[in-house]
Amino acid sequence: MFGFEDLPKFFFSFLIVLPLVAITHQLGHLIVAILFGGRVDFTIGRGKTIFKKGKFKIKSVYFLDSFCVYEGLKIDNRFTHAFVYAGGIIANLASILIMNGLVVYSAVEPSLFSYQFVYFSVYYIALSLLPIKFSETTSSDGRAIYDALRYGKIACNPD
Repeated sequence: MFGFEDLPKFFFSFLIVLPLVAITHQLGHLIVAILFGGRVDFTIGRGKTIFKKGKFKIKSVYFLDSFCVYEGLKIDNRFTHAFVYAGGIIANLASILIMNGLVVYSAVEPSLFSYQFVYFSVYYIALSLLPIKFSETTSSDGRAIYDALRYGKIACNPD
């Protein structure tokens, strides 16, 4: 049962752990796009911009969302785009393996953070893989991967 004593855990999860998992996911897209020579805009949150440096922005409601938009891949084909769309999933999977390895080898003590970080990362992977079209211009990573590989269709935004 959820009670008042659970509120600190909730806010910790909602304001710290979940945004870190989302940022990890978006960094995966960013890194892969850059590896293929793309130009990337990276934004953390929604709302009013409170910090901007080049193509990196932090918005006032930082915990709500994060996203990256890329363009101009130097290696430009359906496989490279599919790999960019899969970059977030790959980053989340890598972060799970790293966190579990750190806990297994006692470099990090098992904690609420490590448990929730892995839990939310698995959640992100599962939801990202669902092939869902959200609107005419946005799809899940799974749908974007499918469309890129099957039809050569390139989404304007991986998330």
